Amino acid sequence: MDDRELADLLEQFGLSEKVIDTYLTLLELGEAKASQIADAAGVSKRYVYSVSQELEARGFVEVNDHVVPTTIRPLPPAAVVESLSQSVESMQPALEERYTTTARDEERFEVIKSRVTVLKRIAELIARSESEITLSLPYDVLDEVADELRAARERGVLVSLVVSGVEPHDDLSLDGLASLVRVWHELMPTMLTVDSRIGLVAPGEMVARSNSESQAIVFAQPHLGPVIVGSFFGNYWPMAAEAYTTQPDPLPATYHNFRHAVLQAALCDRAGTDLTVTAHGRMVHTDGPTELHGRIVDIRQGLLEPATNSFPVENTLVIETDDGTYSIGGLGAFIEDFEAEYVELTPSS
Repeated sequence: MDDRELADLLEQFGLSEKVIDTYLTLLELGEAKASQIADAAGVSKRYVYSVSQELEARGFVEVNDHVVPTTIRPLPPAAVVESLSQSVESMQPALEERYTTTARDEERFEVIKSRVTVLKRIAELIARSESEITLSLPYDVLDEVADELRAARERGVLVSLVVSGVEPHDDLSLDGLASLVRVWHELMPTMLTVDSRIGLVAPGEMVARSNSESQAIVFAQPHLGPVIVGSFFGNYWPMAAEAYTTQPDPLPATYHNFRHAVLQAALCDRAGTDLTVTAHGRMVHTDGPTELHGRIVDIRQGLLEPATNSFPVENTLVIETDDGTYSIGGLGAFIEDFEAEYVELTPSS
C-alpha cells in the first residue's frame, strides 16, 4: 500500500489531509520534538502542538509534556489499529439508532389544527434543542414555553426571540428567556426553528386566539430550516425593536455555532473589549490554511443594533493575521474567504 492509499484510509476516520501528513511524518521520525516535526512536515510548531492534542485524544500518539522540551511519540501501529477497530464496532449501535430516528424525522410533516397542540409542540421542540433556536411568539402565551426556554439557555443554546403584540416601552419580564429579544407591536406569524433542521410555522391569529380555524405546520426537513431562519432574520427581526441582550460570555470560549460566535464578538465590541480569533475550517475560494489566527478588525452582523451587515443573514468576522486580512463565515460560507467549522474567542492582551 502506497502513501496515498494509506492517507485515503485515514481520511475515512475523520483526519484531514494536513493532519495525516503530520502523523505520517511523525511515524517516520519516531519520538521527536515539535520543532523537528514542524520542519519535516512543513508546518508551524503551533500547528504541531494543536494536531498532537487531536491525535493523542484519538489514540494515535503520546504527548510527553512532563519533559522539556515536550516530545511526541507515535503509539505502536497495532495499538492504533485495535483502537480504531473498537471505535468502529462501538459505532454500530449508535449509527443504527440514529438511522432509525433520521429516517422517521425526514419523513415527518405534520399539520396541527389546535392552538393547545401548537404550544405543546413548540415546548417539545425547544426541549430538544442543542445549539440554536429562533422563535417568534405573542407575549400573551410566552409563559407557556418559558421553562423550556430557560432550560435551553442554561444548556448554552443561542436563543433569538421576537415577542409580538407589545410595545418596546412595556414592562416585560424577559431576563433568562433568550440570548436576544426583540419586540413588535404587530401580530406576526409564529415561527420556530431548532438547530436549523426542524421547526414550526403557524399564522399569528392561530396562537393569539383560541377560536381560529387556521392550521400550523411542523416540519423535520433539514433543507427547510435555513429558509425559515433566513425569513426570520431577513423579514421580521429588522422590523422589531431591541428589548434585551444577554451579557458577554466569559472568555476564552469555543463556538461551533458561528452565529453565536458573531453575537459574542459583537457584544464584546459593544463593551469595548478587543478580541482575538482562532478559526478552524477551510479556505473557500483557494487552497490554503485550515486555521486562521488574528485580531478582529470588523464585524458584519444584524443581530445587535446598530446592524453592520450588507444583507440580512450576513454574519462575518474580519480578522487581521500575520499573513493578511481575511473574512470568516460559518458553515456554508461562500462570500467570505474562510469557512469556519468552529472558532475560539480570546480577549486580546
